[in-house]
Amino acid sequence: MAGEGEPGGDLALLGLMQLVSPALPIGAFAWSQGLESAFELGWVNNEAELARWIEGVLEDGLSRCELPLLARLQTAWANDDGASIAHWNQWLHATRETAELSDEDTRLGGALKTLLGNLNLLPERTLIPAEPGYITLFAWAAQMRRVPVRQTLLGFAWAWLENQLAVACKALPLGHTAAQRIIEQLRPALVIATDQALARQDHELGPILPGLALGSALHETQYSRLFRS
Repeated sequence: MAGEGEPGGDLALLGLMQLVSPALPIGAFAWSQGLESAFELGWVNNEAELARWIEGVLEDGLSRCELPLLARLQTAWANDDGASIAHWNQWLHATRETAELSDEDTRLGGALKTLLGNLNLLPERTLIPAEPGYITLFAWAAQMRRVPVRQTLLGFAWAWLENQLAVACKALPLGHTAAQRIIEQLRPALVIATDQALARQDHELGPILPGLALGSALHETQYSRLFRS
């Protein structure tokens, strides 16, 4: 069996599966990333509308923000480049348009940091930003596990898609078979988003999601809700 020291080896693949598993105890299940608000406002009501919403967020959000940031951060961790790690971590905080979206990133980052510390897997303290976000530490964990950058992006996108569908199954009259149909429909879109993310230059980065930002802001005062964002 290939060792963890070999990029893309068996242990690297298992390490990525561990990172994207719903069983990872960081509390990702508690956040909807604005999706619950889209349900409440009537923007998303059924399977077809949900698929369009998720695909739009993937194209105009993840492919322009989280995924290219993951690639840059993983490269920075590989090079022990503390300045770049701090820069992109702060850049990502600055793109969060609402209090809830910002809180999600920092709280998940804090939970992942605690978990990695309990597993004795944290990087050198001098390389950790003062307030590391989830994506920053996800990139570290992938690099430490010797996961190739492209697989890191695909794994992150897969985990995001599964979490969005888990939210929908809890908050909409959407069955698990319908969720699987959406996965079948959107699997190629994950590959396209990864290709786009890897090709983007620095000046092309930044989410274009005004509807999600508006929904997230309204969610902060939503009367009844299941999720924290």
